[in-house]
Formats: sequence, structure tokens, C-alpha cells
Amino acid sequence: MPDERPTQHQAASARPPLRPSAVVATVVGLAEQCHDRLGRSLDVLDLGGGTGHVAVALAAAGHRVTVVDPSPDALAALARRARESGLSERVAGVQGDSDSLPTVLAGRTVDLVCCHGALEFVDDPGATLRALASALSRGGSLSLLVAGRLAVVFAKAIAGEFTHARTALVDPQGRWGPHDPLPRRFDLDQVERLLTDAGFSALQTRATTILGHLVPAALLDSDADRAALTELDELLVSGPGREFLRTLGSGLHVLARRG
Repeated sequence: MPDERPTQHQAASARPPLRPSAVVATVVGLAEQCHDRLGRSLDVLDLGGGTGHVAVALAAAGHRVTVVDPSPDALAALARRARESGLSERVAGVQGDSDSLPTVLAGRTVDLVCCHGALEFVDDPGATLRALASALSRGGSLSLLVAGRLAVVFAKAIAGEFTHARTALVDPQGRWGPHDPLPRRFDLDQVERLLTDAGFSALQTRATTILGHLVPAALLDSDADRAALTELDELLVSGPGREFLRTLGSGLHVLARRG
């Protein structure tokens, strides 16, 4: 029976909303910490970086970014965004995937790797993380963003789709059924285990979009409503004693360091 799951670039539009502005702010802050530690601008690799939302923000902060992505259309959009931002000299796009990294890097290592919304689509997440570890200098940092399993379980249950909710909870890949557009979702302990096996130590884990994916779009009539919901999500994940909520985000954002 053929695999009906989409490829990485075909399924990009199926990725859940993961509050990219909050994620970007976190990554730029991480890059600033690395810059202060190293005393220089960073060499950054963005695997699956697509149109460059993260890459351009890092380039604007003074770093050099190489985006590796399988989609030529996404890379064309990246080039336009970098050009319009006056950052073309700091942003390079290369068509490829994790298997391409040895050729792309040609023996050099980088200070920071971003892998956002890509691990769901690769053939072997563990092998991809090991490839990213090899691309990093010792002590280098990783920003990993993946889709969380429990978020879709809650969303399906609230929508009355109890069979889908149960399937997502027990399925090894965290999928709610054969028509689920995501090839896999992750539990937090699974992500941390994969990182440990690849030679990383997790430094910080944040959830993105605790409530945002549960509220019907019809209730978000204005920018003020959307801003209020975003603020509520941020308060939920930042308050003391609420660490358990990080497992409920539609996105799990983990910052890690190569040992």
C-alpha cells in the first residue's frame, strides 16, 4: 500500500500555527547569548527554513545564515525577502535536506542550527538530529521546533472527534488518521530522548500556542482579540508552577546545546 503522507515541502502548508513571532524572538535572543559568549557574529544553519522568516531576522541581527530547504519555490521567496530587506549578503539559500549538509558545509561547522517544523517530515528524525549535531561546533546551540501530540488530541476531543482524538493519542506517530496532513507529532519526552541520543543536552523547553489552536476562528473577530489570545498563551507558559503546560502546546520549542 503506497504511503499517502506528504513530502516535507508538499506538506509545508499543513504545519500547525506555531506563533512564529514568539519563536523568532526566542531564537534571536539565543543568538545574542551565543554572540556574547563567542565575541563575534554567528554562522547559522537553518534546515527547512523555507521562505526565511527566521533567517532574515537573524541576518538583521548581524549573523550569516545558510538556509537548506528542498523547495525551490520557498528558496525563491527567501531570496526575495532577503533582497527586499537589504540582507542578501548575509543570507544564502541552498536546495537540499539533511543528507546534503556535508556537501553544503564542505567541512566547516556552524555556531547555531535552527530546525523548525522539519523533523515531522524527515524519514528518520534521529538521523537528522545526528546530522545537525555533526554540523555544529562543540558547544554550539540548536533551536528545535516540532508539532506536539497532545495538542491535537485535545483539539479533536473538543471538536467532538473522539475517534480521531484516541487515534492521535495511541498512534506511534501521533497521527489522528490516514488523512492527517502531518507525518508525525512528538511527545516532549520523545524529543528529549532523541536529542540525548544525538549528543545534545536540552537547555530550555517552551510550548507555543496552548489555547490558540483550540479557539474557533469565528471568535477571533479583531486584531485585539488575536493579540489578547496571544498574550494569554504567553502568560500560560511563562508563569511559575505551570511547567506541565509545555506538553500541551501545538508546538514544542526546545533549545539545546551540543556536548
